[in-house]
Amino acid sequence: MKFEAPESPSRALSGHHHVTTGTGNPQEDFDFHTKALGLRCVKRTLFYDGATPVYHFYYGNNLGDEGTLLTTFPMAHTGVRAREGSGQVRHIDLSVPATSLNYWKARLHSMGFEVNEAEHFGERRLEFRSPHNIRHNLVGVDADPRTAHWSGPVPAEHMIRGTHAIGVSAREMELMSEFLEVAWGSRLVDTDGNRMRYEMGAGGTGTFTDFVIEPNLQPGSWTVGEGAIHHTAYDCPDRETQDAIKFYVEGLGYTDFSDVKDRGYFDSIYVRTPSGALFEATVSHDPSFLCDEPEDSLGTALMISPQIEANREEVLAFIGEVKG
Repeated sequence: MKFEAPESPSRALSGHHHVTTGTGNPQEDFDFHTKALGLRCVKRTLFYDGATPVYHFYYGNNLGDEGTLLTTFPMAHTGVRAREGSGQVRHIDLSVPATSLNYWKARLHSMGFEVNEAEHFGERRLEFRSPHNIRHNLVGVDADPRTAHWSGPVPAEHMIRGTHAIGVSAREMELMSEFLEVAWGSRLVDTDGNRMRYEMGAGGTGTFTDFVIEPNLQPGSWTVGEGAIHHTAYDCPDRETQDAIKFYVEGLGYTDFSDVKDRGYFDSIYVRTPSGALFEATVSHDPSFLCDEPEDSLGTALMISPQIEANREEVLAFIGEVKG
């Protein structure tokens, strides 16, 4: 009897869920995402994995739909800084209407950002860095069906639709290509110089992972720290599939995989990939961000666990209160 290997359950990953960065001052972080980029803060809570309290902000469209989310850990009060380099998520591509690039160039210039115009994979883009030195690119996309945040400072017709591609710096791609194609439900769709583009699910904007091959770049840090992107997360349909992905990928020998972590609004599993970059498979709760706040006031209150609630004032004095 001939044995047939099962198809990877990771093929159920449909695209991006969120991308998480380490930033600096929390008010500066909040103002950059909500005022400069025009995203909505859909949740403000705390990071619970360590002894030191750290804000965890979520920014996206009106409901924080999967594929629109940027999340941040403002780390200034901890003094922990990350080193940018290879083996980590390198940049975030955000989708905007192709006709809006001139609007965004003028807007960013007026706010003091240095903007570079570039083209990769046949796509025009504006490259700039956030106040915390995170690489962001606004990419002109002709057809993006996602609903933008419509009530912020940026007119809805120009607004960011969501993540377009997640960029990863890798020193070489042989082992990573195998991981992507065999273990992570992805397929190579384009190359451009030292760049390789993979997509998943139905393909198109919101499903791309782009690799920049930089063999001479020193490794970046893996810690959560100010000044680097920590990980990227991919949208998984349900817990059953999430468990199957972990079982399947570990069976291939990629055993640097976490157990399931309940993040309050979604469940996460993390794997350290052969490139060094940290990937996550994420299952949203139902409801997700609406489980503890109504839609009209999403992201306006600090949601913290009961064991910390008794020390709220002390915690806020330590991490700094954010207005807005």
